[in-house]
Amino acid sequence: MAQGDRIWRNARLATLDPDRDGLGEVADGAIAVRGGRIRYAGAAADLPPDLAADAREVDCAGRLATPGFIDCHTHLVHAGHRAREFQMRLAGASYEEIARAGGGIVSTVTDVRAAGEDQLVAESLPRLAALKAEGVTTVEVKSGYGLTVADELKMLRAARRLGDEGVTVVTSYLGAHAVPADYRGRAGAFVDDVVIPGLEAAHAEGLADAVDGFCEGIAFSPGEIARVFDAAARLGLPVKLHADQLSDLEGGALAARYGALSADHLEYLNAAGAAAMAQAGTVAVLLPGAFYVLRETRKPPVATLREAGTAIAIATDNNPGSSPLTSPLLTMNMAATFFGLTVDECIAGLTREAARALGLQDSVGTLTAGKAADFCLWDVTEPAELVYRIGYNPLAARVVRGVADNTLEPRP
Repeated sequence: MAQGDRIWRNARLATLDPDRDGLGEVADGAIAVRGGRIRYAGAAADLPPDLAADAREVDCAGRLATPGFIDCHTHLVHAGHRAREFQMRLAGASYEEIARAGGGIVSTVTDVRAAGEDQLVAESLPRLAALKAEGVTTVEVKSGYGLTVADELKMLRAARRLGDEGVTVVTSYLGAHAVPADYRGRAGAFVDDVVIPGLEAAHAEGLADAVDGFCEGIAFSPGEIARVFDAAARLGLPVKLHADQLSDLEGGALAARYGALSADHLEYLNAAGAAAMAQAGTVAVLLPGAFYVLRETRKPPVATLREAGTAIAIATDNNPGSSPLTSPLLTMNMAATFFGLTVDECIAGLTREAARALGLQDSVGTLTAGKAADFCLWDVTEPAELVYRIGYNPLAARVVRGVADNTLEPRP
């Protein structure tokens, strides 16, 4: 019997199996794990007897089991903070005003460039610990605060090292995040001199799982992003895009044209963009933390996304400026309260659809046979509690590859 080979019994399952209705709930469920993968997840009465032979059993005491949470959009690796900008926003400054005054993304660049790789890891670990404490088993981490080839690679190396902390880390190269001061007014030259060479170097070193960009008036034009995406295509790397956050530059349609894994933010997404994303299989990743911190009033067009059939995921967007958020539970509450997502959409958005947004739908995101045995056990009476409560964490156990990183205690 290998480590992690066990049967988790007496659980209420929210399998997120797309072949089941809603959250794919099973009232009296069992999860059979062998070799770190799910061999069976369903009704305990239908558990194949051969899977139970010689397996250790864990009594889940009626707890709710969900797939492990997947935070599919973060800027987790960074140095320093931007609390002063928070004060500026309270005084009335806009995101664009702060950025054009030399704040915003570019202000973090100074801290990241001054930090060594070890420091970046050390500063990121507490943020990662906070995500794990609320059930995250997979996290995407972007570069984008170095804005030189060497510093972008440094960020990606630090992100890879976080994968030693009991979590799956997926990296995105975000060289086209902001235009540094020495290239101000010359974004196209920055793409040629830094972004594309950095992308090629990251790929050569095996540091990038995907390529991202920020398509916005304060960042990069659709044409400049297209050049980055063309370079990604030549290297065989999938793409994703910060799109239509502050204005309608048809970023959603651009992402869809390149078959992007996701387009993220999307407050100004138009109906044609939503339809193009649905047809391309590009997931809409909504980021309520940034909406909240920036005190935006324009909401993502959720009804339009639903009508088009566009898959919807949600994420913390953890970053030092516009979303210093490390709570996936609060992210779900915000997505429901601000954007009107249903309970099912919120939970699916942090599991099944988030996996699709990272191209990991074949390995994580649902409690189904063949997937990694990454799941969470919660002390709640129904799934809606995960979305409804504020400032309360009912996590009883986080299980990674079939092994819990804490011991189950009796239910209160």
